[in-house]
Amino acid sequence: MGLTGKVYLVGAGPGDAGLLTMRGAELLRRADVVVYDSLVNRELLALAPEAAEVIFGGKRPRDRAIPQDELNRLLAEKAGAGKTVVRLKGGDPYIFGRGGEEAAGLHRDGVPFEVVPGISSIIAAPSYAGIPLTHREHCSSFTVITGHEDPDKEESALDWERIASEPGTKVFLMGVERIGKIAAALEANGLDAGTPVAMVRWGTLGRQKTITGTIATIADEVAKTDFKAPAVTIIGGVSTLRDSLNWFENRPLFGQRVVVTRTRSQASTLSGQLKDLGADVLEIPTIKIVPPGSNEPIVEAVTGISSYDWIVFTSPNGVEQFFDYFFKAFRDVRDLGSIRFAAVGPATAKKLTQFHLNIDLIPEVYTAEATARALLDHQNVENISVLLARAEEANSELPRMLEEQGAIVDDIAFYKTIPETGDRNGAAEDFEENGADWITFASSSAVKNFDARFNLAKRCEDSPSLKLASIGPETTKTLNQLGLKPHVEAGESTIDGLAEALLGE
Repeated sequence: MGLTGKVYLVGAGPGDAGLLTMRGAELLRRADVVVYDSLVNRELLALAPEAAEVIFGGKRPRDRAIPQDELNRLLAEKAGAGKTVVRLKGGDPYIFGRGGEEAAGLHRDGVPFEVVPGISSIIAAPSYAGIPLTHREHCSSFTVITGHEDPDKEESALDWERIASEPGTKVFLMGVERIGKIAAALEANGLDAGTPVAMVRWGTLGRQKTITGTIATIADEVAKTDFKAPAVTIIGGVSTLRDSLNWFENRPLFGQRVVVTRTRSQASTLSGQLKDLGADVLEIPTIKIVPPGSNEPIVEAVTGISSYDWIVFTSPNGVEQFFDYFFKAFRDVRDLGSIRFAAVGPATAKKLTQFHLNIDLIPEVYTAEATARALLDHQNVENISVLLARAEEANSELPRMLEEQGAIVDDIAFYKTIPETGDRNGAAEDFEENGADWITFASSSAVKNFDARFNLAKRCEDSPSLKLASIGPETTKTLNQLGLKPHVEAGESTIDGLAEALLGE
């Protein structure tokens, strides 16, 4: 077969990207090829290298699923070409999936493979719904059954009499469409019609939905609520514990779909806060940080750094880009000499402290104009030399205010932002199809690029319930220019302030 790579059958977990194992994350980060299924959270694909080949293996109704024999051949061929292949499967590869078949095929073809277990929805979905599968006061065992099989078929592989009489909790996977027949089969074989039942859809995700009933009523509840797959069904007395143990669905932003528009590298902070509050987060980066059109002014400014009295940073990106260039020219941060530092806000200041620098000035209001006013209040700037390390498309108000008072300002673009149009994590597609409750904006450029991609004004007109959240006055001003008014504006122009603004609603 020649040079042989390896196939890793990796359990992606039940949905929540945070439930992927550390081993799974490690393998994704060095994958050459990723083959994933429809129930895999596509956020996980962002862990793979940009150069990795990403292949959808099925099975979504609107997409062509790869037939199993063809998929088996694909895995073998990619590994045979010397590739590290991650076969990413929802839940656990060996639990009600075809991981065993795929492993057998790889063995048959002489392809090295490894199995990385994943957290199954069997246990995760009930846990997130506040339902322990075992409990000392209720039961000490549970049985897992596939719901795919029709209870009415003549030769069932399932012993319904035994299932009905088996003590403990009964967990059915993939049986939403057949729940009426399942309940009837259990009752016909002796299970009490009053036995509690819970069904959990999209378990562990922000769109999780749980319905409850009994063997006698659950089919009516499914019909009444238009409850759909994918779901896990839990039958037994433990379902009644949900009233006191339901932690996940009781969080303040649960049920709210929130779009985060920050760059890929910056999105995690806000996304993490919103997820902790219960939101279903869609990360749709609208901007990408790239080098400016010319780096000659940067090189000149950095090599002549000792000539400046102040460096003013208006974003964490500006800090990062400045020091990338600085440490190419100098080896020691002490080469900055006696320069003083101004930061537009706490996030920018925090980035500066990572370089063990003290911040000399932070305005009370986190805007470029407020930074200029704070510096003017701090000292007489006449003949003071100031370096502004910021974006290529930055607002001109700050240098204008300083120059009017006699400062010598070098306004240098250390980076520029360009539209991000990729959708590797599938969030943009999801937003197009299913919408959202909130869109958060942490910069003017995010507003402009999101509008260019999605026609924000038209979308707000078509979806009156869609709400916009702005990080501060500058971002709000840009929204106003589009004829839009944010539903909330952060009281403090920080990521924390933006998250708190949503909480206040």
